[in-house]
Amino acid sequence: MLLFSQSGPGSRCLLLSFLLFSAWEAGSGQLHYSIPEEAKHGTFVGRIAQDLGLELTELVPRLFRVASKDRGDLLEVNLQNGILFVNSRIDREELCGRSAECSIHLEVIVDRPLQVFHVEVEVKDINDNPPVFPETNKNIVIAESRPPETRFPLDGASDADIGINSALTYRLDPSDYFALATQNNRERPSSLSLVLKKSLDREEIQEHSLLLTASDGGKPELTGTVQLLITILDVNDNAPEFDRFVYRVRVLEDVFNGTLVINLNATDPDEGTNGDIIYSFRRPVSPAVVHAFNIDPNSGEVRTKGLLDFEEIKLYEIPVEAVDKGNIPMTGHCTLLVEVLDVNDNAPEVTITSLSLPVKEDAQPSTVIALVSVSDRDSGDNGQVTCSLTPHLPFKLVSTFKNYYSLVLDSALDRETTADYKVVVTARDGGSPSLWATASVSVEVADVNDNVPVFAQPEYTVFVKENNPPGAHIFTVSAVDTDAQENALVSYSLVERRVGERLLSSYVSVHAESGKVFALQPLDHEELELLQFQPRQPNPDWRYSASLRAGMHSSVHLEEAGILRAGPGGPDQQWPTVSSATPEPEAGEVSPPVGAGVNSNSWTFKYGPGNPKQPGPGELPDKFIIPGSPAIISIRQESANNQIDKSDFITFGKKEETKKKKKKKKGNKTQEKKEKGNSTTDNSDQ
Repeated sequence: MLLFSQSGPGSRCLLLSFLLFSAWEAGSGQLHYSIPEEAKHGTFVGRIAQDLGLELTELVPRLFRVASKDRGDLLEVNLQNGILFVNSRIDREELCGRSAECSIHLEVIVDRPLQVFHVEVEVKDINDNPPVFPETNKNIVIAESRPPETRFPLDGASDADIGINSALTYRLDPSDYFALATQNNRERPSSLSLVLKKSLDREEIQEHSLLLTASDGGKPELTGTVQLLITILDVNDNAPEFDRFVYRVRVLEDVFNGTLVINLNATDPDEGTNGDIIYSFRRPVSPAVVHAFNIDPNSGEVRTKGLLDFEEIKLYEIPVEAVDKGNIPMTGHCTLLVEVLDVNDNAPEVTITSLSLPVKEDAQPSTVIALVSVSDRDSGDNGQVTCSLTPHLPFKLVSTFKNYYSLVLDSALDRETTADYKVVVTARDGGSPSLWATASVSVEVADVNDNVPVFAQPEYTVFVKENNPPGAHIFTVSAVDTDAQENALVSYSLVERRVGERLLSSYVSVHAESGKVFALQPLDHEELELLQFQPRQPNPDWRYSASLRAGMHSSVHLEEAGILRAGPGGPDQQWPTVSSATPEPEAGEVSPPVGAGVNSNSWTFKYGPGNPKQPGPGELPDKFIIPGSPAIISIRQESANNQIDKSDFITFGKKEETKKKKKKKKGNKTQEKKEKGNSTTDNSDQ
């Protein structure tokens, strides 16, 4: 409850009570509250957290915050109980002027995940402004010759409130000579006149003092007063007259300086100087009128002066008077209403806020990237704004509330294809021609680990001399990963397997960071000619190659290749020998040519789809003998799904005399290998 009091003559105590109320409604993702202006600090507005469906315990962890474009200090939220309250004094007239609607728009933002809510708090008007006259004392000069029913215009009062609180009524102290006339209609938006009830007699009464009171429609009502001091003069009996009481004209806001608005014309039936008229804006003249218009005192022409701005002032109400040059000047009055028409002279404004950057490349569509707000000070179609994005980008704009949008992800991202995007938001109004503005944001795509490392080639073949020093660097592997930063860091390791009786890791090691492969111990050619330390995915199609040198162990290399096919039968059926091999493609080939010498004689063979001797699929010979070589080669076939050591597919046996020479040379270690060779030969003979 608020108590207003005034002291002095005619003082009245006005008791103003009002009910502070608050209401909210949900719809279209928006909350609406209402409060009266001038509410005290701490006044309850609404349970905003509860109304938004948020738990009190998550307000602080999710960075609950309230933002306003230009009035963020008027309202505040208690993060302990989720209540929106008045933080500082709210003066509706200061906030919205005489606008019929007055609201504070809030953006409520919470993170993790990002959510944005829109809240409008309507500020209700209270009757806290009394009517105010332009002057506290008004001097009026009236010739005694003016006939009854003559009207003398008065300046009405103004009230900063709106609605019923600004609806004014007037009353005049009782008088035998004067009465008050008021009129409100579309042609005459505000009219207040002093009407002469009967003829004046200056010799009888020279001055009249009347109190004019204006009361508003609030409950309780507030009032304002002006003291009218009327002086009676005895001269000129005809005042200038305009042919209209109100003139209405329209002017575009972009007219040139000095453009003619209207040529006012008043007439005076008197002759000589009593009929000469001087035009002027009736005082007091508002600064806005002085800045925008000029009136020629002799011709009555009204022209523009300076620049008009529809967004600042849409309508000028200009009181004009015409005064003659008689000894006792007489005055005629009219009102000029100048309506300013809007032109499209304001480009839209675009603001991008609350960026959630960078965006992970595995972010789901509809992920909010940023908030976009647009505005245009023009009205009508000139102020209607549409937004668009740079085409062919994986983003889109989603309208959230009035001129607010969310920039969201529209399709999947791939940082390895595009690491960042420049997104340009274009806002264009509906004027003709339209105006536009842009705002850009750089959207960086954050990497996720979605690419496996890749070697330069699927398989490496390395030749190493035996009896190498322990720890010798024998090869370097290299793999690359198209991801970024830590996701692109590659480490190397061996796939453990058994080589004979020992583990692969006892022979070689790989440096985790550099990919360098080292031999951990001296390698023995007779014990281990081929060391495979990176098994590949099993495949039923293989290419077999073999090389033989006189008096030496043989080695077998198994590689993924084209289809290998062989026919049934013994060693003399469809399988190549040294004498029958040819260097033609898709058939057997010899390297080097036969006859190069016993100690250097070596050969390889392979099969492909073009071999004319190729039998049905999956058939392999049991064994065959290479002519001119002391070796017998046995081959056995396993199922394609059998995950065994590929070196077991082919075994080699030697003649007895060769084994004996090997035994003498290598001793006990070679004896173990010979016994293994005998076992292999036995299996081959079966």
